[in-house]
Amino acid sequence: MARSVLILGSTGSIGTQALEIVERSDDLVVVGLSAESSWELLVDQARAHGVARVALNDADAASRAAAAWPDGEVLAGAEGLVRLVVDSSAELVLNALVGAAGLGPTVAALGEGIDLALANKESLVVGGELVTQLAEATGAQIIPVDSEHSALAQLIAGEAAGTVDRLVLTASGGPFRGRSRAELEGVTVEQALAHPTWDMGGKITIDSATLMNKGLELIEAHHLFGTPYDRIDVVVHPQSLVHSLVHLCDGATLAHLGYPDMRVPISYALHFPARADVPVRPLDLVEVGALTFEAVDVEAFPALRLAREAAQAGGTAPCVLNAANEVAVHAFLAGRLPFLGISEVIERTLERLAPAPVHSFDSLYNSDAEARALAAELVAERGAPA
Repeated sequence: MARSVLILGSTGSIGTQALEIVERSDDLVVVGLSAESSWELLVDQARAHGVARVALNDADAASRAAAAWPDGEVLAGAEGLVRLVVDSSAELVLNALVGAAGLGPTVAALGEGIDLALANKESLVVGGELVTQLAEATGAQIIPVDSEHSALAQLIAGEAAGTVDRLVLTASGGPFRGRSRAELEGVTVEQALAHPTWDMGGKITIDSATLMNKGLELIEAHHLFGTPYDRIDVVVHPQSLVHSLVHLCDGATLAHLGYPDMRVPISYALHFPARADVPVRPLDLVEVGALTFEAVDVEAFPALRLAREAAQAGGTAPCVLNAANEVAVHAFLAGRLPFLGISEVIERTLERLAPAPVHSFDSLYNSDAEARALAAELVAERGAPA
């Protein structure tokens, strides 16, 4: 029988590609969809896939969708999103939401014992041990969708415990690779959104430009694979063909390679543990010619350093890091903060909010709100770029 799949964030880059995978497969069927506010596309997707219930986080968008689609059921807000998950009878939830808003649906899915295909890295950055403990308690699997973590999961799948010495995440370097900190003064939103290899949404693309995306992935890898932070490395690989590497105890290094195409890790997660055909051409190494690697310039791109420091501090620090980053990136995209101001706001927020132990998800939500309020104040104090 076909596996029933619920796709959260179906109108975004990951979600639309996931629907392409579903359309090509006889083994998958969609039972629910959600979006932030793109109600017209969401309703079109629901009609095309025979879905009877959707959710929109934006209440106004939900009202518009309900009026335009009387044959379907439209849920609204964060509560509606959780209800969509809990009542869906899905066997797999693909969480492709952006930002900390993805934590609630992650908790709902795992709490119900539903397997989770996770593209929302913030769920683990913010929720960390609580999320993984919940998965262990209910027996639900977390299957990573990020290309780097999907690669790592495949590389270590056949390895016995204790044989993996180090994990290596690769970073494209973003649009500003090779620039000094001084050369990053005054870069525009348009320049920051011009990623050299991946086609992603605005927030993730800016995170890639600052290298915060790699910092969040560092924290995600720690929780997914139970690997200490001092055994997780990041290297810049401009070609984006090596998605991750692992160093083994016998001196061998394994690498996962392929052309940059998110349909590959999405398909792997949706069909796991099986594999399915994806219309992607095989890697031609002769055509590629050469693969290059560089060290990360943490002076020019301090976001990665801040993420590692917050990760090692533990407690609520990663939650604060993520919240401050979301506020700062939004301010940059809105023209209220210069590019270099993103990392400055994050660092000042972390300095002023000391990490506290995490006892429950409520403590995380409180830390998130406190960090967002402080980061917003710091953005206002700094003022718009000249």
